[in-house]
Amino acid sequence: MAGNALLEACMQAAGLGQQELADRLNKRIEQFTGRAGTLMDRHIRNYLTCKTRWPQARQRRALEEEFGCPIEELGFTRPPRRTATAQPENPEDPVRRRTFAGSALGLAAATAMPPASAHSSLRVGMNDADRLEHAFQQLIASDNEHGAALDIQTRALAFAHHAMELQQVGSASQRVRARLYYLAAAFTGTAVWAAIDTRQTDRAQRHLDRAMTLASLSGSEEIRLRLLGHATLLASQQDNPHDAVAAAQAGRASSMCRRDPLFRSLASARLAGALAAQKDHRGVERALDSARDALAKADPRTQRPAWVGFYDRAELEGLSAIAYTKLGQHEQAEAHFHRTLAQLRPEYRRNRTYYRTQLALSQIRQRDVEHAYATASSVLPREGSDSLTGRSGRLLDEFTQALAAIAPGSRYAADWADQHSNARRT
Repeated sequence: MAGNALLEACMQAAGLGQQELADRLNKRIEQFTGRAGTLMDRHIRNYLTCKTRWPQARQRRALEEEFGCPIEELGFTRPPRRTATAQPENPEDPVRRRTFAGSALGLAAATAMPPASAHSSLRVGMNDADRLEHAFQQLIASDNEHGAALDIQTRALAFAHHAMELQQVGSASQRVRARLYYLAAAFTGTAVWAAIDTRQTDRAQRHLDRAMTLASLSGSEEIRLRLLGHATLLASQQDNPHDAVAAAQAGRASSMCRRDPLFRSLASARLAGALAAQKDHRGVERALDSARDALAKADPRTQRPAWVGFYDRAELEGLSAIAYTKLGQHEQAEAHFHRTLAQLRPEYRRNRTYYRTQLALSQIRQRDVEHAYATASSVLPREGSDSLTGRSGRLLDEFTQALAAIAPGSRYAADWADQHSNARRT
């Protein structure tokens, strides 16, 4: 029997064990009933093993409040209504398929499961991998538009779990198995990125270790290159600059960078950022020169994986600006940020918010209070829009501190304090 992959992924993303989740649900039940719940770790285990497929009403409410989504999106399925003509449940319908039914995510995951037969071995083929690939492309598009959040991390882990489940349920060719490992690594890599964006470094490290193992099993240098980029960013967050440079150098030395100049350009730009943290001015300039030369040679008509679709001239300008920011060259960084924003494609809303926030910081660091205030104000979330989370939210907190230090008592500081405070409450 396959388990409840969606609930398991949500618990993993939230860092909750079985007893921890039981305790939290009991407290929520007490809040709306006046009496503490009686859940124990065995009840959560029953959820995870699908022994309990539809919890009691108060438990369902507590689960929905805990994870902020409908109960169906946690892998639970409502039992069919009993009628006089109701047919018994088809014994040939595997539990693992029913686990994923009932939600947008569940339906997407369920379509990746091939039809089963009680009288023959299940065959997993390339069409099943193609459906997972499509789900991965949708996840990347959602991240580009809205940013990496708990929802992205949870969905990515659920699909990674599903890809590995397909490895277990039937027979497949070696080519199909390699692609399933690749997809599991790709989804887990997206979870790494989401954890990095929210500065959950311990969780990001666990995801990264798992993703690297899956990438090795897949034999894909391409997905390994993506993960080395994440490793570079994670090492920087962990204040391990030497590890960041080593990961970036390993990425640039990969066979993918030798074969495709676009990958070489991206890896060189990542290396520039890692070297900038070490104040290696010459190294940064060499890496950025290499990135620009390689990008000029890249053929835009070449078919490439969805995850690298974000990288173009605008993104190179942005990564260059980040490198110059780390070097303390804020005037030069500002020029690159302006070029980034002028060229950035409209669908990359998350990146636009991030780079505008970085632009505001580069302006306030040059004591250009008026322009910095206007730029920062333009990225505050409006009613009905996405809230500021992850890197952009933290950068605006940094901007608030810088503005208060540089222009204390000014109308800009006072107006900004009100706007920022209101935005954080939305």
